[in-house]
Amino acid sequence: MKPRVPNILVIDDSRAILIIMEAILCELDMSDTITTCLTAGEALEKVTADINYYDAIFTDLNMPEMDGMELIRHLGELHYQGAIIIISEMDPKVISLAASIAKQHNVHLIGNLSKPVQLNQVNALLNKIVSLNSHTLHKEPIISKQALIQALLDDEITPFYQPKICIASCTIKSAEILARIVSSEDGSIILPNRFIALAEQHELIDQITFTLFEKATSDFKYIQELLGNDIKLALNLSPTQLDNLDCPNKLLLILELNQIKPSDIIIEITEQNALASLAQLETLNRLRMHGFGLSLDDFGIGFTNMSQLKNLPFTEIKIDRTFISHIDTDQFSQVVVSSLIDISNQEHLELVAEGVERPEELAYLKNYHTKLAIQGFLFSQPKSNHDFIDWAKYWLKTSSTIINNKPPYE
Repeated sequence: MKPRVPNILVIDDSRAILIIMEAILCELDMSDTITTCLTAGEALEKVTADINYYDAIFTDLNMPEMDGMELIRHLGELHYQGAIIIISEMDPKVISLAASIAKQHNVHLIGNLSKPVQLNQVNALLNKIVSLNSHTLHKEPIISKQALIQALLDDEITPFYQPKICIASCTIKSAEILARIVSSEDGSIILPNRFIALAEQHELIDQITFTLFEKATSDFKYIQELLGNDIKLALNLSPTQLDNLDCPNKLLLILELNQIKPSDIIIEITEQNALASLAQLETLNRLRMHGFGLSLDDFGIGFTNMSQLKNLPFTEIKIDRTFISHIDTDQFSQVVVSSLIDISNQEHLELVAEGVERPEELAYLKNYHTKLAIQGFLFSQPKSNHDFIDWAKYWLKTSSTIINNKPPYE
């Protein structure tokens, strides 16, 4: 089934632009509802009536009475969580500043359309929106609380692994642990979008996380023997888990039992929720003090501003896939990623590009930003321990040929 962005709002003081946008969106057939407004004020009233209705908002910048930047500020005050795209020709400095301001307002500005609007531009941005909203747009049902508890009782929580690859050396720098429920009866797999939010809601997320970490650290010794002691293991924690001041001690105990050093582990913190409480900041600092690497995951779509990024003890930034998708042709993404590369160089941070799926994206990143590590389906989907080992053996034999040509799709 074709991915969709169900409800779209378009705002422009030009009726001609609205007609063109509506025609393009209808042609692409990716939306159930397209609403158009001639003024930002009218649009704001519609959004306010149901803050969760619109999945994406396309807005002009220069409009009478209320302009696009003022609208973005109001959307932030309303805690609008959909994607925002500006319909305006923007030079790189304006793009960079607009993205920074949007982040300060806690909204997701993911691109711009230059005029005259082209169908291929709109299509690329709609695909980015689908990626951004993958959790909210996904239609597979969440499993029941009882099913999740039973999966825990049956020991079905299973680590899968996805590599991060150094784009310059072709080496596997780390493997990210990703949660799956694997049925003990028929081997069927349940993806995390069907149970992670549920686990957080019912305070089962720590049990899942520590179960994954115990199993992954047990697997890790053989992975190190195969790929070398420089490879690291990456574990995801949500900011809410950082409120648990005992979290570092539990992780350290698991590492001690498996004779693994904290420096072998990267803790990935999702950026979709702000790091704010004293407990979160203390836990973050203690993890770094003990030698864990700290990665800011999904950077670009969340609420960590540049100042906070510089002040917190992160060692790595992961650029969200929405800024990697079609980066070879997307000026907005190129500017955002370029600014992140400058920051990572200034602050001596590792940088990872998430969601590399097309050879053209790899070519752009390889030619212009060779210090990056890359992660994505172009090289490997998340795999079980056994399949990851098989893939890694193949990669060791063929990596230089693959990365300089066309990687195999999986």
